[in-house]
Amino acid sequence: MSKWKIQPVVEGLQQARHEWRERQHRIKEFGGRELPSRESLKSILDDLCGILFPMRLGPSDLRQETEDYYIAYTLDRVLNELFSQVKLALNYEAKSRVKQVPVSSNDHLLYEQQIALAKTIVQDFANTLPEIRRLLDADVCAAYEGDPAAHSVDEVLLCYPGIFAIIYHRVAHQLYHSVPLLSRIISELAHSATGIDIHPGAQIGKGFFIDHGTGVVIGETSVIGEYVRIYQAVTLGAKRFELNDDGALKKDYARHPIVEDHVVIYAGATILGRITIGRGSIIGGNVWLTHSVAAGSQTACECHQDCSTTFDHYTTLADPFTTMVTCRSGYLSR
Repeated sequence: MSKWKIQPVVEGLQQARHEWRERQHRIKEFGGRELPSRESLKSILDDLCGILFPMRLGPSDLRQETEDYYIAYTLDRVLNELFSQVKLALNYEAKSRVKQVPVSSNDHLLYEQQIALAKTIVQDFANTLPEIRRLLDADVCAAYEGDPAAHSVDEVLLCYPGIFAIIYHRVAHQLYHSVPLLSRIISELAHSATGIDIHPGAQIGKGFFIDHGTGVVIGETSVIGEYVRIYQAVTLGAKRFELNDDGALKKDYARHPIVEDHVVIYAGATILGRITIGRGSIIGGNVWLTHSVAAGSQTACECHQDCSTTFDHYTTLADPFTTMVTCRSGYLSR
């Protein structure tokens, strides 16, 4: 028996839930939670980090001569766990499309179709892991080469929040078109851990380096080229939100910047809208930019006005950052 007067609270919460479900046409929902689990996905990502970099992010007692056995055993378990989460996500998305609950494991045909689709999604994802590893190798090298404070690629891999965030992003991006709910959960796990908010839909080329990272925001339709370096508090966002005829927010259209190869964007820069930052450009700190910048530009803002519309506040210099980042550390983490 509780010493607190909780019954009115329980009844009030029940009423609030009922009102919400009625408004959302979810009164007929029955059964369990049937949603993907943040905890399970966090465990999956921890194991995937070990699979991708076994001798650095795997178990402390692992030896190189046994790493393939570790990877095979762990990967099999991880894919089974991911399969369970994908099934939950597919079932949830099917229910959401009809706003009711006619979709269930009792609908044998649809259930079998979901199982087959989940297997395909998980196998296709597994097949991308070697390429994800190669992309991450380039990201780690870019961080090492781009930060004079980095003493080794191992330090970068173990310590840098930008690397943590890009590992999660490259996994989430592979799942984005097939199971977007899972990919959003994965990206938010990285966001919570690092303060770096990368939408899983963002397309990011190899050799990407986020230094420091806190406050970075990269929107869904952003396109980032190869060997791009950005610093803390950079925003690649939408300039405005378009509306449909019914007044609701328009979705699924390109509204974020395109950043071409070898661009550097310094701390606090805000770049908005479907504009292009040309190859080899440098965007200075605290710049507010809403129109395209030609290749090879260096843009700085000497005041708090919109640098994209006031030419007097531009500074364009020669010799932009165009050097390809390579890894000269002599030893890349395995």
